[in-house]
Amino acid sequence: MKRYLPVARQHFLAAAASTSVVVKALCGTVLALYCLSFLTNTVHGLGVTPGYLFPPNFWLWTLLTHAVVESHIWDVCVGLGAVVVAGRLLEPLWGALELLVFFAVVNVSVGILGGFSYLLTYVATFNLDYLFTVRIHGMSGFLGGVLVALKQTMGDTVVLTVPQVRMKDVPMMGLLLVAILRLTTLLSSSLLASYGYGVLSSWVYLRFYQKHSRGRGDMSDHFAFATFFPEIFQPLVSMVANVIYSVLVKIRICKKTVKRYDVGAPSSITISLPGTDPQDAERRRQLALKALNERLKRVEDQVAWPSMDEDDKDDLSDMPLLPETSRSNGDDSGAAEHNAFPGLSSGS
Repeated sequence: MKRYLPVARQHFLAAAASTSVVVKALCGTVLALYCLSFLTNTVHGLGVTPGYLFPPNFWLWTLLTHAVVESHIWDVCVGLGAVVVAGRLLEPLWGALELLVFFAVVNVSVGILGGFSYLLTYVATFNLDYLFTVRIHGMSGFLGGVLVALKQTMGDTVVLTVPQVRMKDVPMMGLLLVAILRLTTLLSSSLLASYGYGVLSSWVYLRFYQKHSRGRGDMSDHFAFATFFPEIFQPLVSMVANVIYSVLVKIRICKKTVKRYDVGAPSSITISLPGTDPQDAERRRQLALKALNERLKRVEDQVAWPSMDEDDKDDLSDMPLLPETSRSNGDDSGAAEHNAFPGLSSGS
């Protein structure tokens, strides 16, 4: 273990050095507040406490600060890893400003949804611990959001070979793991709530609201909510999700996806339909090309083509320049011509 720590530290520092000011500022804030936690209770003042978030206290600043507050060194490592991964893989696609917006949206949503959840739990149980003892803090919500974003951008990437696990399966596998650890009391309920709401809020933002060059959101099929679940449950989940989406459209929380016709091009008409996003089509094309190349490579390895260079040289060396019949015919025709014109051949 000691042998790999310097290597991991070197890779982490190299990755952090090549990132933007946003990533460096977030990492520096996490480290600074962790060091400050040895002197004062930063979790109480900067973390989300459900009883203080709502009236009459209104500790609204904790919605922005709870994500960068950690109380254990392993939580600090996980949080820094999530930020650095986002900076290396998502920031080149989105830009530094969009990454900061994504960070803020996910963590504010985690704070609000988590606070309401514990408030409802208090209403059901009348246990004041859910209001004033629970602290929502840390990067677990942002970690869930980063995994969802990686599912969107590189979902078919294999992250584990045995057993084979693709990136699109990691968010829900992480949620299952956190839930199991919560049942064994190794993790707190606030961490489970943060991760779960981070996954949910990031998917809603990326699916419907994120701005990009093609408009808003990502309505491609591979990013539907049902794809987070095993295939056997996807039809049922898709039906429930469509009903909820229809309700949200009616109350104008979400916009209805419509067909778009671009008739500006003089040569053809471009039609954009739900589920036929250009990014999704390009992704499918790359997968098809990769599969075709692998198949052709396997065929080339299995079939040994014979080398015909030496055989060709042997055949060409043995082959006369003219067939024997042609040379004999040429000699006969020359003799006949000599006999037919004896005067010309004698110079007379």
